[in-house]
Amino acid sequence: MIIYHIALGGCMKAPPVDFGITADTGGHIAYILDAARHQALRSDVDEVVIVTRAFDDARLGGAYATEREAVGHKVSIRRIGTADRRYLEKEALGADLPDFTAAFCSALAGLPRLPDVIHAHFADAAGVAIAAQRQFGIPFVYTPHALGIDKRSQRLECPGLGARIAAERTAIEAAAAIVVSTEEEATRQVGGYGVKLGTRVHSIAPGVPRRDLIPVAPTLADRLDAWLNRPELPIILAIARPVAKKNLAGLARAYARDPSLREKANLVILAGQHDHASAEEAMVLAELAEIAQTPALRGRIALPPRHDADDVAALYARAAQGGVFVNPALHEPFGLTLVEAAAAGVPVVATRNGGPGEIVGTVGHGLLVDPNDEAEIAAAIDAIISDPAYHAWLSSAARTHVDRYCWNGYAAATCAIYRDLSTPRLLACDIDNTLTGDADAARAFAAWRSGTSLPFIIATGRSFDAARMILKRWRLPQPDAFIVDVGTRLMLPDGRGGWQACPDHARALDRDWDREAVAAAILPLGVTPQPAASAGPHKISFYGVAGDAARIRRTLADAGLSARVIFSHGRLIDVLAPTGGKAQAIAAYAARFGWTLADCIAAGDSGNDADMLAACGHAIVVGNAGDELAALPARPRLLRVAGHHAAGVLEGLAVLGLAPSMVAPLTGVAVAA
Repeated sequence: MIIYHIALGGCMKAPPVDFGITADTGGHIAYILDAARHQALRSDVDEVVIVTRAFDDARLGGAYATEREAVGHKVSIRRIGTADRRYLEKEALGADLPDFTAAFCSALAGLPRLPDVIHAHFADAAGVAIAAQRQFGIPFVYTPHALGIDKRSQRLECPGLGARIAAERTAIEAAAAIVVSTEEEATRQVGGYGVKLGTRVHSIAPGVPRRDLIPVAPTLADRLDAWLNRPELPIILAIARPVAKKNLAGLARAYARDPSLREKANLVILAGQHDHASAEEAMVLAELAEIAQTPALRGRIALPPRHDADDVAALYARAAQGGVFVNPALHEPFGLTLVEAAAAGVPVVATRNGGPGEIVGTVGHGLLVDPNDEAEIAAAIDAIISDPAYHAWLSSAARTHVDRYCWNGYAAATCAIYRDLSTPRLLACDIDNTLTGDADAARAFAAWRSGTSLPFIIATGRSFDAARMILKRWRLPQPDAFIVDVGTRLMLPDGRGGWQACPDHARALDRDWDREAVAAAILPLGVTPQPAASAGPHKISFYGVAGDAARIRRTLADAGLSARVIFSHGRLIDVLAPTGGKAQAIAAYAARFGWTLADCIAAGDSGNDADMLAACGHAIVVGNAGDELAALPARPRLLRVAGHHAAGVLEGLAVLGLAPSMVAPLTGVAVAA
């Protein structure tokens, strides 16, 4: 199995990582690196590639412009460049996303073997993965790490938040599986987007980030006297980005308001690399500095301007000596630092909002607090620091139970999900020359259908009435749904023995579609129209050759009109709404059950099948397919079979283990490498 992870934000490099060097260089970098390295240790994994942006920024060093970088055995980083060579913060990535997506898909097209799965981190990476799935049929898994609806719930509005939430909803809708770290993320956070999820969401706890390296030089733990009057006191340690949602100023105020606590312990806050602070970070750092300079707090708070991995490891060890780690975030999706603290034997005080409740409940190494209640934060810290026996009990619980967070377990669980994506849940078949053309094979297909529970739908260029007529003529089985008019109508059972068009699918096709303007632009070309009965609200059809289809595409592009132009069977041209096509209609039907295109098999023979054959998780191209499908890119789950018509469909299903082999041997089955 070949696994690709995509992460676009922050400075991704092989360890040691300079955490905090930018606002987006945080915990997700450690998560991805550790996940990739442990997945690569498995015998069923051939290669793991971490894909990110290439950029050239003198402030950040030249490593991020290097196209390839080895991380470990079977693990590498692949940096994709665009015309924009600047480092971009997360909020600015959107403008570069189309170019990055095109470059990534171009890179995939040149590979001798495509990845079996893409694991996208954050919604921007999911957008890239969606494009790759549409073009190559590669299923993708989504890990959000943090979600915009939680930022909105904390009233932390910012420019672009609405677009971010919309992108997250799209990612949740399209992902074959969603991997989060806690049940709270799975139910309240992802569930808050109102998307039908089925069984796609998986709560898989990550492991403990490595902090076991022995420092080779003095660390911040050895130099606390540069900030503190009494460096021998236990420390209250916090490590987070200096942004409002992390509530570091709230922690500083909680410490400031409790004279007894100030006498018992010092406060040490690692808040990124100060010389690389963004505008928001600079504001938070200024607030922290102002609090630290009040007369009562001078010599009590340390705000080191820079830190590295050795400093973090040493300060965790220092906090274990009678101190405490605090995560006071307004909301924390997971809380990887709490697991790090547990590995070092450090008791914790953590926000009750989000993932920390599950971590502290699992490990049992601390207390949960309301992050908006500064008195409660101070009291919880004091309760641990003031009671050596309680501190020792929490520290023991931390070291005893932290192994419940294990990267090997994470790797096993995620790889099982990746493998499960190859299990189809729906078959979508074209009719003409795919199921029809051989009466014996059509009868064999009908017999197969009668003995399987696999859902089956028709996806045809014909009208609804014509599709039903030809199925009856060929004695082919009734499907669970009809996709007709080249994907521009989705017909569903009405529960009374009849059929009805899906209104949601029709509304989706209205977007960016100006039928009258498209028809007017094509009229001067003199292309022969098909009978009026073949047209529809989202489809205009003509007779012609490939050159006519190309002229229509150019004309519409020159006019700035959005449409899809499909040439098939050597003589048919269909002009569809821009979001039309069989693949989109299959996705709409699958979504009703919480499935995605990755869960589907498509079978076809002509150009109007190309989009579904490219986008579905599995594809069967029958042996009598037209030349229009010769350009379909090879990929692991695309089957070019020898059998013609329905015999070819059954042959492909047999390769997938979903049908018995035909009486004739399956010679000549070509499985794309």
